[in-house]
Amino acid sequence: MPPLAIEIVLFALAATVGYLLGSLNFAVIWSKLIYHDDIRNHGSGNAGTTNMLRTYGKKAAVLTLLGDLLKGVIAALAFGLFFKFVGEGQNIGFLTYVKGATVAGLFAIFGHNWPVFFNFKGGKGVLTSFAVILTVIPIQGLICLAVFIIVVLITKYVSLGSVLGAAALPVVTIISVLKEGFKADPDGIFLLIFAAISSILVIIRHRENIKRIFKGTENKLSFGKKTEK
Repeated sequence: MPPLAIEIVLFALAATVGYLLGSLNFAVIWSKLIYHDDIRNHGSGNAGTTNMLRTYGKKAAVLTLLGDLLKGVIAALAFGLFFKFVGEGQNIGFLTYVKGATVAGLFAIFGHNWPVFFNFKGGKGVLTSFAVILTVIPIQGLICLAVFIIVVLITKYVSLGSVLGAAALPVVTIISVLKEGFKADPDGIFLLIFAAISSILVIIRHRENIKRIFKGTENKLSFGKKTEK
């Protein structure tokens, strides 16, 4: 098979499997399995960790957090290593760890936000995005995490921390890529595209939260249960 055909097949495979993994929305899964309910019918209607915490409590939130982190790591890591293995084995320099990880990881985020298994109504992709970022560009991911933590500690708004942490990603990625130089880092363009798209997705998915922050009606972080199940 010609190298170009191999590349097309592998990129399509990474996108498909990444999307299907991302579509395993654990907020919906745990709410149905454990509470015989659907998290999307409660609170903000978002299928994510924060809404699970507010609706069902800490245990449900931790289970959701772990699931959404793991699927992002598995998608990115598996296809990153797979692309590297095939690229080296077939002597195809275009197939690298970064390209496999960013493509599979990005589609895992799409799957989380619009899961095929749950009527395309999912979460906001923060944890899954963070998992993929840590797997591909860990230093940038930790910087974004620091931004998130500082903002949440100061404001108690998880949504604002998520938005500003996401907004920081393209900035720190551009700085790191320019520092290395595109010639020294041929995967830099993939990193920039990944950072830009994943950042935009998180911000867009939080547009209602942003409106509520400006109106002063956005909920602040609380570690207690609001609803007993």
